[in-house]
Amino acid sequence: MTVLVTGGAGYIGSHMVWALLDAGEDVAVLDRLSTGFRWAIPPEATLYEGDIADEALHERIFSEKKIDAIIHFAGSIIVPESVANPLMYYENNTVKSRALIAAAVKYGVPHFVFSSTAAVYGTPEGVDPVTEDARLNPESPYGSSKLMTEIMLRDTAKAHDFTYTALRYFNVAGADPKGRTGQSTIGATHLIKVAGEAALGKRSHIDVFGTDYPTPDGTCVRDYIHVSDLANAHLKALERMRAGGGSLVANCGYGKGFSVLEVLQTVKKVHGKPFEVRFADRRPGDAVRIVANPATAMREMKWEPQHDDLEFIVRTALDWEASLARRNHR
Repeated sequence: MTVLVTGGAGYIGSHMVWALLDAGEDVAVLDRLSTGFRWAIPPEATLYEGDIADEALHERIFSEKKIDAIIHFAGSIIVPESVANPLMYYENNTVKSRALIAAAVKYGVPHFVFSSTAAVYGTPEGVDPVTEDARLNPESPYGSSKLMTEIMLRDTAKAHDFTYTALRYFNVAGADPKGRTGQSTIGATHLIKVAGEAALGKRSHIDVFGTDYPTPDGTCVRDYIHVSDLANAHLKALERMRAGGGSLVANCGYGKGFSVLEVLQTVKKVHGKPFEVRFADRRPGDAVRIVANPATAMREMKWEPQHDDLEFIVRTALDWEASLARRNHR
């Protein structure tokens, strides 16, 4: 049996591919390489280059491979861009996910793991850390596009012999502790990635968007999860469904939040040198504070995070950023 990973040439997807291979799985990757990298895919995995909504490509993949699970990462992820161009996000994240779900039903794929987002909550009211039964109130088209996919999965699971797990998380950071892959996207907007670039001189500075939020230091608060722990959560979700577990929605995180300024201070501490921080106006679509309660994932999926340490997350991110610099100078 083979696991199909969409977006497997990207940041989180490439870590997922390695985690599956480490677990002895056969892996196929479906990626159009718009933001991912061919070199990020291990040679043991089979790459199908193309769009996740391409029905002809679906037919080829499912005729060549016996797929028993899809782990779906492919999509667009930049919140301000989604505010400026919502229809692109509904196309990439919702319409194309619908085509992928339809392919799963058509070809009899029993298990589907969806990499969702904690942005479906918006800014939670009265619940901190937020649980899965909190009111869903996305504040950006990005969050709405992901929520729509969750709804499609829920309804599809009711109508067909099909189970899914949707994992909600927020800021993914860090890199493979073995140095095999990491965040390599050009122009990435992830805070720790951008801070690492500034620390290593790849950027002149880093901008902090908004210092007047109702938080202790005025900047947004998020929880940060190490990318390897997140990949492992997807693997645990798959193992649970294969063992007969039903459909599930679960948060992934460490249950504690850090402000933007706290993260930047940690990057400076780990790196050992200062870098320039500039302050700018708020960005559209940013929620004030989101911290995910991971109790459901820990209980239902037996997920046990291994890297709940902001300094470790930052250190692996900086190590990867330095390796990219060496790669680019060869």
